[in-house]
Amino acid sequence: MILETLIVGPLEVNCYLMAYAPGRDALVIDPGDDGERILERIHENNLSLKYILNTHGHFDHVGANRKLKEATGADILIHEKDAPLLTIAGEQARSFGLTADDSPPADRFLNHRDRIELGGICLQVIATPGHSGGGICLLMEDLLFTGDTLFAGSIGRTDLPGSSFRQIMVSIQEMILPLGDHLKIYPGHGPGSTIGKEKRTNPFLLSPGSREIG
Repeated sequence: MILETLIVGPLEVNCYLMAYAPGRDALVIDPGDDGERILERIHENNLSLKYILNTHGHFDHVGANRKLKEATGADILIHEKDAPLLTIAGEQARSFGLTADDSPPADRFLNHRDRIELGGICLQVIATPGHSGGGICLLMEDLLFTGDTLFAGSIGRTDLPGSSFRQIMVSIQEMILPLGDHLKIYPGHGPGSTIGKEKRTNPFLLSPGSREIG
């Protein structure tokens, strides 16, 4: 299987390119910027991009949606609650002193427990609101793409419009941690980890207050 991590944009988002094998259909998770570089990797592997998956609607995770969709015709998939953010990505970026292209609207809304199947790949959608109202994680066998919900040693910001510390902690405790300590975490920023390691070392999961939320 092809699983490549491309670190894109000024906020260094982890963009994931996936396909069962070279020459097959592909999907990309969180193409936040550097669309030309993503397209180069798609072409170098002779892939056909079918799906653009956004774990949430913030500009740094959707900024290359337009370029990829215009180049490939791939469908954009996102949770319905974050879909309105797609078309104001540029406005979001300007509030941080940055630039981004607005994304085209979603072609398909994702809901909790939906499955995304593509050429031997099967991802299950797990709704994890908190960093944003429509944040999701994507589960594939022993891999979990956590977007900006859970990082190695941290969690997603909850000081943004539509975010909630209580909600993100409930999402992590109820939807992510029970999946199993062995699960590998592929986050939206920074290095990977495992659920077991985060249980042991993540300060947000070790604090007494985190155990009282729910």
